[in-house]
Formats: sequence, C-alpha cells, structure tokens
Amino acid sequence: MKKIQLFLTLLLCMVFASADAQQNWNFASMSQADKDLCAADANWVLGTDRYCYTKELTEAALVANGVELSYAKGLKFTASAPSDNTEGKAKIRLNYGSSRMELNGTNVTIIIPGLTAGQTVTVSCMTGKNGVARGLNVTNLTPVSGSFNSISTEKQTNVGTVTADGDVQLSTSAGMYVYSIEVGDGGGTEPVNPSTGSNVAMNLNKNQMRVTLNTNDVKYYNTENVSSVNINGGNITVNPANGNAADVYEGNVKNLAFAKAKDGGQSGDIDSPAGAVQISESKGWLESVYAKWTPYSGAESYNVYCNDKKIDEQLIRLYPSFVRADVLGLAAGTYNLKVVAVDKDGNEIAGSASTVSNLQVKNYSREGFAHFHSKSVGVGAYNNDGTLKKGAKVFYVTAKTAKIISTEVKGAGTCTGIQAIIDGYQKGQDKTPIAFRFIGLVKKDNLDNVSSSSEGLQIKGKSEYSEMNMTFEGVGDDATVHGFGFLCRYAKGVEFRNFAIMRCMDDCISLDTRNAEIWIHNMDFFYGPNGGGDHAKGDGTVDLKDDSQYLTFSYNRFWDTGKSSLCGMKSETQPNYITYHHNWFDHCDSRCPRVRTMSVHVWNNYFDYVAKYGVGSTTGSSVFVENNYFRGTNRPMMSSQQGTDATGDGTFSGEKGGIIKSFGNVFAENSKYFSFITYQKNNTSFDAYEASSRDEQIPASVKALVGGTSYDNFDTNSSLMYSYAADAAEDVPAIVTGFYGAGRINHGDFTWIFEDIDGHNSASYAYDTKLGSALDNYKTTLVKVYGEGGSSTETGSGSGSGETGGETGGETGGTETGGSTGTPEGTVLCTFTGKTPSSSIFTVTGNYSTSKGTATIDGNVYDTCVKMESSTSIDFTLSESKKVTIYFADTETASIKIDGTKKKGSESSYTETLAAGAHKLTKADSRNVFGIKLEPVE
Repeated sequence: MKKIQLFLTLLLCMVFASADAQQNWNFASMSQADKDLCAADANWVLGTDRYCYTKELTEAALVANGVELSYAKGLKFTASAPSDNTEGKAKIRLNYGSSRMELNGTNVTIIIPGLTAGQTVTVSCMTGKNGVARGLNVTNLTPVSGSFNSISTEKQTNVGTVTADGDVQLSTSAGMYVYSIEVGDGGGTEPVNPSTGSNVAMNLNKNQMRVTLNTNDVKYYNTENVSSVNINGGNITVNPANGNAADVYEGNVKNLAFAKAKDGGQSGDIDSPAGAVQISESKGWLESVYAKWTPYSGAESYNVYCNDKKIDEQLIRLYPSFVRADVLGLAAGTYNLKVVAVDKDGNEIAGSASTVSNLQVKNYSREGFAHFHSKSVGVGAYNNDGTLKKGAKVFYVTAKTAKIISTEVKGAGTCTGIQAIIDGYQKGQDKTPIAFRFIGLVKKDNLDNVSSSSEGLQIKGKSEYSEMNMTFEGVGDDATVHGFGFLCRYAKGVEFRNFAIMRCMDDCISLDTRNAEIWIHNMDFFYGPNGGGDHAKGDGTVDLKDDSQYLTFSYNRFWDTGKSSLCGMKSETQPNYITYHHNWFDHCDSRCPRVRTMSVHVWNNYFDYVAKYGVGSTTGSSVFVENNYFRGTNRPMMSSQQGTDATGDGTFSGEKGGIIKSFGNVFAENSKYFSFITYQKNNTSFDAYEASSRDEQIPASVKALVGGTSYDNFDTNSSLMYSYAADAAEDVPAIVTGFYGAGRINHGDFTWIFEDIDGHNSASYAYDTKLGSALDNYKTTLVKVYGEGGSSTETGSGSGSGETGGETGGETGGTETGGSTGTPEGTVLCTFTGKTPSSSIFTVTGNYSTSKGTATIDGNVYDTCVKMESSTSIDFTLSESKKVTIYFADTETASIKIDGTKKKGSESSYTETLAAGAHKLTKADSRNVFGIKLEPVE
C-alpha cells in the first residue's frame, strides 16, 4: 500500500530544498530602510515619489550607501550612464509612489541569476509611454504567454520557462514599467495525485465522494468504484472496488462529503393512450410546468388544461418536430396537465386527450437582499409564493407583437408597444403589476422604440427608487432577445428571469442610478458587441452603480463574458447591500463581481475556469465570499494593490483596496499559477481574511494595505442580513449545472462546449471567434405561436411581419396569498381564436364565425367571433363585482342582453359593472361578440 502522505512529505521536502531558488520581487512599495539608504547616497536622486540611479551599471546589484537594497535584492542590472544626473534622465527609477520600477531607455537589462531549466518566470510590466507599444526581450527564457520578445500597448503578465541552467535576462525595447517578478519551480502548485490513486476527474453525472484537503483542493471518487472508506482518527483510507491499492490520507483531510449526480428533474406520470396526443416529455420546474408532444394529425390547435384550468393559447408553440406548452406563475405543489387536439372548426377531437399527473413544482429561491428589503411584497409582478399579484397584467411579446401590444396606463393614456407601455409607467401614477413574457426570438428591429440609445429598453421611474412592479420573463427554454439590453434607472421592484440576452448594445442589464429591489435570476448572458481589445466581448454584462441597492443576482449563467459584473462606481454614499448566489461563471474573464464601496455577499457560485480573477474588492468595499467552488481559477479573490494583485498585473488600475472575508470555499484543479494569499499567511498584503467560522467578525485592526479601510462585518449583523441556507461548496457544481440550476429552463436552447480547439484555449480570456459567430447567426426554430394570429415568421431575420399579435390580457390575476378560487383577480380578456373561449370562465352555447369582420381590442385585431343568434348564450360566474366590457365588430354598435335586459351603446363596445354571481349574455339584435374583458372595480 502506498501512502499519499509519504508522497506529499517527500514532495514538500523537495520544494523546501529549492526554496532559495524561488524568489519574488514586488515593486509595489519601498521599505523605509531602503529610502533612508538612498537618501544618504549621492548616486541616488529623489524625484517625485521615486529614487533615481544616476550611474552606469554592468551586471551589478542595486546598492545605496554600500548596502544592497532589499527592494531588488538578488537581481542584477545593466544600464548605461544617464546623460546627466536629473530625475528624467536616470535609467533606473524606483517609483514607490506609483508602485513600479521604471526602466528608462533601450537595452536596460534585469538579470535573474542562477536559475534552473524548467523554472517559470512571471513578469508583470507595461509600456512606459501610454499608447506606444513596447516590450521586454528575453534571453534563456522560452515565452509561454504574454508579450515576451514582442511589444504591446497594454499591461501584460508575461510567463516564460527557463531554457537552460543559468542566468535569465530581461532587456527593454524602450522605456518600460515593471511591477513584479516571480520565479517559480517548474512543478508549481499543481495538485498532487498519487500514481496508484483511484481518484478521478469531477463528473457531475456521477454520484461522487469528494475528499477536500487542507489545501482546499478536492479529490473525486466515483462511489460505484469505492468498496469502503475507513476513518481512523485523522487518517482516511479509500478502498477501491477493483482491489487495487488503497489511497491513504494521513491528517491532511479537511472534509469528506458525498454528492449526488446533478438533478435531471422529475418527470410526471404520462398517460397517452393509443390514438391520443403522444406526450414525449413533461416535468415540473421552478414555478412552472411544461409538456412536449408530437404534432397530432388533423389538429389545427390544442387546448391545454393545468389542474383543469385552460391555459393561455400563446403558451402553446409549434416547432418543426414537436409542440410545447409551458404554464407559468405556479405556486410550489403538485400539478396535472391535459392536452387535447382541436380541429379546424374549433372542436376538441374525441379520443385525442392525454394527461400528465404528479408534476412537482418548486419555488425559485428568494434568498438575498432584494427580497429581504421588499419583505412580503414580492419583487416584480409576482407574489413571493410564485403566483401573479392581484390585478397583474400579462403581455406576450413576440417578434410580431412587440410593437402592437397595448394597454391603458394611468397618467399616460393608451400606450402601444412594449417600450411605450414601460415609458407610461414613468409617469408614476400606475402601479399595476405587469409581466412581459418573451416568446421565441425578439430583435431590436422588432421593438416599437428603445428609450435608451446606448442600452435598449429603458425601465425608468419617475424619481429615485420608484415602485415599478414589472417582471420580464421568457416562456420555455428558447426565449431570447438579440441586439439590445435593458437599462434600469430610478426603478424599484423589477424582475428579470428565464431568457437569454445576446449581442446587447452595451450591457446586457445596466442598473444605473438609484434602483432598489431588483432581482435578476435564471438568465443566460452572452457576448455584447465586439469593440476590440478589452471590449471584444462587449463592455459590461450586468453592471450596477450610483447607489443602486438591495439587489439579488442568482442562478444566472455567464457565458465566457469578459467583464461579468461591475458592482459600484466611486459615487456611492452607502453600503447598498448586494447578493450574488448560485451563479455559473462559465469560462468568464473577470469581475465576478468587481466591487467598489459596497457591502456584498458572494455565496454558492460556481467559478468554472475564470481566466483573470474571480472576486475583486476595491475602494473600501466589504465582500463576504462564502462556500463558492473555484475550479481552475488562478486568482479566486483579489484586493487592489495588495496580495496577489501587488505581485501580478495591477488588475485594479491603482484603486485603493477593500477587504474580503473568505469562508468555506473550495479551490479545485489549480494550475501552477494559482495564487491565494490569506491574512493568516501575510497580515499586511493579502487577498482575503480566511475566517474560522461563518460568524467570525474581522477585527478592525485588519485593514486594506492601500486606503486603510476595514471590514464592516455586515454579514454578522442580524438587522442587516437575510436568512439563507448555504450549500456545501463541494455540492455547488452539481446544483448550479443541474435541472434546477443556473440559466434558463432545460439550460436553454443554445449549447456550447468550451474546449481547446483551433488555437482557442478554454481557460484563456481571448475572444472566441466561433462562439461569436454562433451568436451572430443564432436563429430560432419556433414555427408558430398559437393564438398569435397565424403562422409565425420568427426565423431570426430581425424584421417584424406587421401581423397582429396575441392577447394582452391572458393569464392575469392571482391573489395576495397565491391563487384564486372562482374568478381570477385582475384583468381577464377572453377572445375566441380557434373557435373556443381563451378563458375557462366563459361557457359558449352557439356558433362561431371568422367572416363577420374584425374587432380591435387593446391594439390587437381579432377575426373570430361568437354569432349572437336566438339560441346563443354566453354564461359566466363572478366571485366578486367586476367591470365587464363586451367587444363587437369595429363596424357595429353595441347591442346585447345581459341577464335578459337589453343594453345598447354608441360605440363598438359596451361596459357595465356587474355584481358577483351568475350572468348570461344573449341576443338583443344581430351582432357578433369578439371579446369580453373583466376588470377590477376601482
């Protein structure tokens, strides 16, 4: 039996034996002792926060007053004598004020003596003249990444491998700034796997045992391949089922956990008799259920019932090989569906009904600062139990209908088009909850207008923190907006969920200026416009600033985004309190998030090969980073100008630092470039304070190296913090990538595998041209939205058809406690497309027609009516008093009998308030009823 602990001990002995060969030089600061030595030596001139050497150097150390400076101890330099003894002519300048060494001129050389072949050299540097490309030429060093032996205008982290035993030379092509030099052993800090070990790679489709080491690295074992695990004090023995040698861990294990394979969702019980609609798939999800079935021969449309209530027809869509229906706004519980085919005459086809039972629905997680602050009100158009708020309006937004959906907005009159309706709410008089449901692909050209020329759709309140009660959500797994994003300003109570944003104009979502209680979850975020350079993937993705507060970002998937989330500018006046949890940062570059000034809780996120850095803290911010899973992420956390940032590439552009509190995080699959410096390792220049428990308070004496701010301990103040249940970090990947995880339902309709192909490194932050091309050419496969007024032309062309849209009422209502009995609360519009009532409230006895003209209702045109003949009746029951409007053909004047009493109007519609109880509409004169609207009585 080979013992892993023995292997590790031998390796550590090797590492310590070569410790003298591993050196790091950080030019971010200069000790007072070095400053005193330079001040006492006439060969050094003091300039503006920098000491400048005025003599020639030939393979010599930097010496002042006869003593080698600790600033660059161990390095040697070659530089010609300056033309005079002034600051500006000096070849070597120690600029402690700007945290760098300055090499002024051509062929100024740094020599790193006595290195061994295979060692790595990492140099952080930048051109000494803004906008002018320069670089470092190297000798005895093979470039690996960065700009060695080439030039660049950008700050670079250059990595090379020592070619042969001996000195390495770094020579300037022209003036350069050098921030740090790091020499590492060729073995680096790669995780150690025993040659006889039975551990395997992480596999989220398998049940696995996860052994977390004291180094926070993780070893994975498929439970099916493990026969037993022996625990004896601090020693753990893993016995493989195949009889091979066991793996023994002696005193180096922090945690042993078992994780189930990622959840694939629970299917309902499908009953599809022979000759009936054949349902192929049906599951409950988060506050919704869905079903897919094979198109039924002879069906013109379908009726779908959820717990015996007919759903809105727009929720049923046709694709090339299947039909899909999604039911939204459901509280947690068990549901059943019935799907029935409908013929061309509007009749349900006998024997076509199929059912699904035992569909399990869960609630979205409402943990986070947004709901903590909104309390019981609910964020957006929905209650906290998942049902629509009382009186809520619902609009179905497709490429056809985005310009023509219409409603009355208090203070603004009739507003037509999605942006016009949102703009109407800016008047501040209408607080009616409103849900905009995107279906299929909606492009910028499909919109009526964008009120933000830089972002796209603008949600703006009348004044700061104005209640909007708006939800923007997708229907199904393919809802996508393309070519625009969203700007929130002065808005409170806005929700975004379950759709994708591709190729936005600037940010996918920008929370700009005094927003509150915004909830962004289960979204897919992709590249913005290719602006080249560090804007190749767009500008920001989800940015928030200017005292936007009490925000929650949860269960979102960021697809290779460059600058994922900027959290704060420098104008904030308060902590604001922001939550990020269960997000999937999938091969992103950075800013996951980057925090300025604010107090932010980052927990249970999956950092999946984040290229530059994960969480960044600057400008006095306080960030609690808890139980996250960092996979292949070299710099999981950084604070500006200290710790890893001070030894690296100046990530935060010279801003002051902040404080990160770290607890319970896992760092797996680390490369040799991994760096995480805790306060416990270096109590002046560190990345994060590693807490011993979740509730540990950081002492006020722990301060940012630059700026001197301390941690505000918001996370241990019960009056400031919300209740939440953090998952174990080891379980985060399976949860976030599982059926109930990050992104859209079913993980959306867009698939992409990040891998090392065609020169693109999956762990790189380079722009992925193939991914960009796939986004540019994305097209929907949606063929038809039932109830939309005919076959859809949504093929990704980016132009609207000008056809009439779907209903503007739809599935409205719900009560404050979720769900209703009898008549739904709120506005209900019943029309007769497909020759059947769109609302199950109404029972029609009589004949339908599509040749009696058309009626315009809320900006939409309908051509199917109920012919009011002597034998016709429309029956309905109200559980409370309602305002009832009956719509006739545009060319007709209203005439109808209500409960036997004749009613007439001078327009093509008639409105009357009816009491609770049963009511009947019958013929007064020859007329045709195209729609009936029920509205709350104010």
